[in-house]
Amino acid sequence: MTVPLPPLPPVPDEGYRPGGRSVADIVDREHRQLLELVAQLTGPDAVPAEGLPVLTAALSRHLSGEEQYLLPAVRSALPDATDRVEREIDADAALLTALQALTEDGLAEVAQRVRRHVDGVGALVRELRAVATEEELIRLGNRLEIAEEAAPTRPHPGTPATPPWNRVVEPVVGVVDKVRDVVTGRPTYLADLPEPPRG
Repeated sequence: MTVPLPPLPPVPDEGYRPGGRSVADIVDREHRQLLELVAQLTGPDAVPAEGLPVLTAALSRHLSGEEQYLLPAVRSALPDATDRVEREIDADAALLTALQALTEDGLAEVAQRVRRHVDGVGALVRELRAVATEEELIRLGNRLEIAEEAAPTRPHPGTPATPPWNRVVEPVVGVVDKVRDVVTGRPTYLADLPEPPRG
C-alpha cells in the first residue's frame, strides 16, 4: 500500500533509499524520552521546576509534528483508524491546554496524559509500520523532523490541528515562540537539562 505523503520531489528508479530515519523510529524514541522525562520530573528526588519548560517545549514540538504529518498519514493509510486519529487530536488539544499553565501541582495530570498519548499514538504507529514501505516511513520521518524544528515551543491549543492550516500557522507561531525563548533564556531542548533523558 502506498501512504499518501505531502508533495515531495520525484523518487528515482528502483533501488533508491532516502536518507534519514523512519517516522516510526523517531516517534518511538521521542515517546521513550518523554516517558523518561516525566518519570524524572515526578520521581522522589525530582526538582521539577527546572524541567517544566523543557517538557512543555518538547511536548509542544512533538505534538505539532505528529499532527502535521504522522496523523494525516495514518488517516490516509488506515481509513478504519480515522475515529482513533480524531480522538488523539482531541487528546492532544487537552494535553496542550494542561501544559499552558503547567506547575508542579499539575505535573501528575500531564504525566498521565503523556502516558495515554504514548499508548494511543504508539498503537497507530505500529499499524502504519505494517502497511507502509520503509522508504515511505523514512520520507515521512524527514518531514516530521523538519516540522518539529519549526514548531512552537509553547502550547497553543487554539491553533488549527489539521492540514493544511497547521502547516501554515504553526511555523509562524514557532518563530514567535523561539524569539521569546531567546529573549527570556528559556531552556527548550532535552540537552538543556542536567540529566537529559536518553530514550
